[in-house]
Amino acid sequence: MAKRFLPGKKKPVNIIIKDHVIRYAELKSQRDLEMAKWNERFLPPGIIKDGKILDYDTLALILEECVNEWKIKNRQVFFTVPDPFIVLRKLTLPGDVQLDEIKGYLYMELGTSIHLPFEEPVFDYHVLGINQQNSTEILLFAAPEEIVMEYTGLFEDAKLRPAAADVSSLALYRLYCSHFEDKTGEDIMLIQFDLNSAVCSIFESDIPVFMRNIAIEIDLSKWGTVKMPSGEKKIEYIGKEEEVLNPLLDIYNDIEKVMNFYRYSLNQGQRQIDRIIVSGDHPWLENIHKDIKNRMEVPVASFEDCLITGQNELLKQSSFHVNIGLGLKEG
Repeated sequence: MAKRFLPGKKKPVNIIIKDHVIRYAELKSQRDLEMAKWNERFLPPGIIKDGKILDYDTLALILEECVNEWKIKNRQVFFTVPDPFIVLRKLTLPGDVQLDEIKGYLYMELGTSIHLPFEEPVFDYHVLGINQQNSTEILLFAAPEEIVMEYTGLFEDAKLRPAAADVSSLALYRLYCSHFEDKTGEDIMLIQFDLNSAVCSIFESDIPVFMRNIAIEIDLSKWGTVKMPSGEKKIEYIGKEEEVLNPLLDIYNDIEKVMNFYRYSLNQGQRQIDRIIVSGDHPWLENIHKDIKNRMEVPVASFEDCLITGQNELLKQSSFHVNIGLGLKEG
């Protein structure tokens, strides 16, 4: 899923674009997670819906303004493919397919023996190993080429150079593994909450085995930005509180179903989630964390709970965690 270019002298900038925000960060130091710069621009409703760009011209204009304001013109950019379009599949390849033949085999079989919910995919894969039948097992990550190329063109129109496309769950887990408590071997569920979706992913001994984007039924137009005395903006809901709370209850029920599916359907009761990590940019994230903690029998933590003493204060701003994880990606 990566479209790569020759690396430049400066580190790439890391940008995520969601239905409601463009968020950017660049790392000065990967080792210490020292941030060089970061910023965000909230988007009005109707420009993007569920990751699909509805008003390309307006979005392109806004992104160009951001690029100029943030002084990142002509920089390489790492970005995430919108979560609703990501497909993760575990595949077992025929025994006669050699490791150096996997990419060619996938090109030939996608759309024929390997079916995806869209045509013309872009893809990447990770080799899991060889099973007892001498067949190669892989994880396949795929997304519609149309979507990836549309976002690639958007960045190019804004005078940026797309260097690699990533998956938000992988970026988040990369951050968790690299700079938080060592929990090697645990079965971890990561849940990212934003205004209109929750991305649920499961990592089994560091290998992603499940990803699902769950829509939160909410009127995005009722989320508005207010300016704080410090000059920063934050998001507030102008409708009734239950209009946010009731859809969240549905999400909690879906999370419990995912946990049961993982434990009983995928693992016949032999494995279960060891720990849940809650992240995201939802303004009510602290309450969401408490609600999930009260409902679940397994330990539930925020990224802040996992911080090693003395780490960068910015890591406590969970809205930038995916950007930081992008910055840890090898170009």
